[in-house]
Amino acid sequence: MTPKPMLSTTCPYCGVGCGVRAPAGGGAAVQGDQQHPANHGKLCVKGSSLHETLVPEGRLLYPQVRGQRVTWDSAIGQVAGAIREAVATHGPGSVAFYLSGQMLTEDYYVANKLAKGFIGTPHVDTNSRLCMSSAVAAHKRAFGEDVVPGCYEDLELADLLVLTGSNTAWNHPILYQRMKAANRAGRKVVVIDPRATATTELADLHLKLRPGTDSLLFNGLLVWLADQQAVDHAYLAAHCDGFEDALALARSHAPSLAQVAAACDLAVADLRRFYEWFAATPRTVTLFSQGINQSVAGTDKGNAIINCHLATGRVGKPGASPFSITGQPNAMGGREVGGLANTLAAHRDYEDPADRALVADFWGVPQVAEGPGYKAVDLFEAVHRGDIKVLWIIATNPAVSLPDSARVREALARCPTVIVSDCSVQSDTVQQADILLPAAGWGEKDGTVTNSERRVSRQRAFLPLPAEVRPDWWALAHVGQALGYGAAFTYDGPAAIFREHARLSACNSGTHRCFDLSGLQGLSDDEYHDLGPVQWPVTRQAPAGTTRLFGDGRFATLSGRARLVPVAWIPPQQQPDAQWPLVVNSGRVRDQWHTMTRTGSAPRLLQHRSEPFIEVHPADAAPRGLEAGALATLQREGQSYTGRVIVTDQQRPGEVFVPIHWNGQFASAGLASSLMGPVTDPVSGQPESKHGIASLQGFPARWHARLLQRREAPRRWQAGYWTRVPLQHCDSWWLADTDRKDWAAVLTDWLGGEPTLMMADPAQQRFRAARLLNGRLQAVVMVETDAALLPDTDWLDECFAEPRLSSAQRRMLLAGRRADQPDVGAMVCSCFQVGEKQIQQAIAEGACSVDALGEQLRCGTNCGSCLPEIKGLLLSARSVA
Repeated sequence: MTPKPMLSTTCPYCGVGCGVRAPAGGGAAVQGDQQHPANHGKLCVKGSSLHETLVPEGRLLYPQVRGQRVTWDSAIGQVAGAIREAVATHGPGSVAFYLSGQMLTEDYYVANKLAKGFIGTPHVDTNSRLCMSSAVAAHKRAFGEDVVPGCYEDLELADLLVLTGSNTAWNHPILYQRMKAANRAGRKVVVIDPRATATTELADLHLKLRPGTDSLLFNGLLVWLADQQAVDHAYLAAHCDGFEDALALARSHAPSLAQVAAACDLAVADLRRFYEWFAATPRTVTLFSQGINQSVAGTDKGNAIINCHLATGRVGKPGASPFSITGQPNAMGGREVGGLANTLAAHRDYEDPADRALVADFWGVPQVAEGPGYKAVDLFEAVHRGDIKVLWIIATNPAVSLPDSARVREALARCPTVIVSDCSVQSDTVQQADILLPAAGWGEKDGTVTNSERRVSRQRAFLPLPAEVRPDWWALAHVGQALGYGAAFTYDGPAAIFREHARLSACNSGTHRCFDLSGLQGLSDDEYHDLGPVQWPVTRQAPAGTTRLFGDGRFATLSGRARLVPVAWIPPQQQPDAQWPLVVNSGRVRDQWHTMTRTGSAPRLLQHRSEPFIEVHPADAAPRGLEAGALATLQREGQSYTGRVIVTDQQRPGEVFVPIHWNGQFASAGLASSLMGPVTDPVSGQPESKHGIASLQGFPARWHARLLQRREAPRRWQAGYWTRVPLQHCDSWWLADTDRKDWAAVLTDWLGGEPTLMMADPAQQRFRAARLLNGRLQAVVMVETDAALLPDTDWLDECFAEPRLSSAQRRMLLAGRRADQPDVGAMVCSCFQVGEKQIQQAIAEGACSVDALGEQLRCGTNCGSCLPEIKGLLLSARSVA
């Protein structure tokens, strides 16, 4: 058979922006693109599993209005009618858009043009507000524009890497592998994080600071640099303003090394070592991410970092820069076109009347709104109180991702018209929609994205669009036409949109602004199709793009000078007390993405962490009677989160960690956002996601169960705790409850019919049953008092693929595994399906190094995200020996 031609596209997950090679028409595995400069052919486990997420189950395939299938013409008419009525009755500000870093730049551009330009509403914000807006604000205050000065190569060239608020090994695995591969004699790595994560495996020094004290730590560094004569005064005099004011305020908050160490809960010797390394190392990169940004003081934390780089002249030079790593594949592309409520397209600002006039004139409208719109949290508060009458949500799931998620769901229920454009029908937000528009998904979309190093890459369609599915730009443009703005929205494809976007950016040519795609404004459709990865600015003078910015000391301000921003320490607003004694930190896990609408459909991505969990320090677990593997519940002001306990000294005492991914589609009470109050950074509007407060108590389960059933089977079971864990050939549910259950009485409902096989052991409180129909397995349930006694489900899942079970299979069915089937243990390497017990066995047989295990089992030889766990198993084996 002739192999399918491979097309180059980009990964839709994190901000690294890896190149992917995918087969035209789908149906085969994806590969890393060896020609793409971001990843050079490497993919993490999420990226290499992309083809497994291209499944029809749960796909939104046709427009719906209030639950009824309609034509696209009807749906467009309903959307335009709702907008027209709201504007006529309540004004343009009664309409709002909530967008996403999952959108392509062309989709984003049309949305902002329609909303801010033609409808006239400023209330357009994006889920990038939740991850990158503090970095945006810090860049603008320091540099004059939202610009990341450096590039990925700097992470390899740096002699000192400072990773702060970033579990890079799990969240940006390919960059982590690049940093790891660049290790050399004399290179130092400092990880600053309250938790010990997989990333700390790379660290020469781990600063396990008290949450919320990052700005104190970097203020202390600025003071240290000044006191040790390690400041570049010539650079400051030539290129910067504000140093003396920034230093004075830093000194008032961080007057001495000992006081900073005490406030941050760090050893003085460790803090001094970090400060000495920073002072002595010209080639230093500080990479910061959500642990810095997702804070009530995120902007100040970003500026405290940037201040230290400006004070030493380390900006935009090879191996020397502050580096904000974005969370989403197109967070930066959205920022380019004005996706944030306080910005306009082409990096223009609402605050400048000339910028407003320029954008309005380019779009051919009398004016744009005179001021910024609501930022995300405030936007949904406006929806809640009734100020927003029409809300259009595109490619995001705010009912899960925003803090105080119960209030967000209330807001959506109150809004007269909620429009949701999505490719999935299975999300908490979709359940609240009045109008559903089926959107193109990854593999079907055609356009561009911009990664964390300002690199614009093409995302090419390699799959045909389902019959009634349309790209987001198409739906937005057709609504614009239905509203009477036809001439401005007659695009024939994404290339035309990109050209317009590039032409608008050309207005920055010759100004102090950096964002400029003028060198691409004349691309033909064919040239756009063939466009290779390129870093902006792309101009006539720099047609191949620009690797670094600000290296010459000229910044994107009218004066050309950068600004050091005075930073005061602002402690987290939510502090633990007797009622809510624990600090709650939230974040991502290795194999999942956002709210799991994509990754949740790939069974192997749920093997590493199959259900919500709570990481707890032993000192907090013991007095509460919590053991590893038990269930426990975190509570805050009527909200609760239940997950499996992981007891680990990687946590600081008094603090817990929970993952952000689980939601109402996958778990009974797994919403991490329910534990976070709606407090925001006063500058950026970014919500606090790293410092909630809660109480913790055990979930006294009387029984634990695994229920496997055919996909789409009616849900007739009830349990106080549940997690949905999709398998390859069936659905499975992990269940538990605090009440006893009469299994004989409920069995028929749970299995969808009378059981064919049943086993009860009252003495051990064990119960198992299965239902077959014409020899084919329909459902199986297994019950134990201890979840650890439940068998792995892999073999049972395979049984669902059989058209008819053999007598041998029937005999083993209630045992849950073949007699000769080895128990591989908890999944460690998702890439090659290698479990903990397999690794332990190989170690026992003599494979006593990472390389030996990789050669024998292949674990750790692809994306490398599992290497810290593999090293942990090796260390445990040595300590036992």
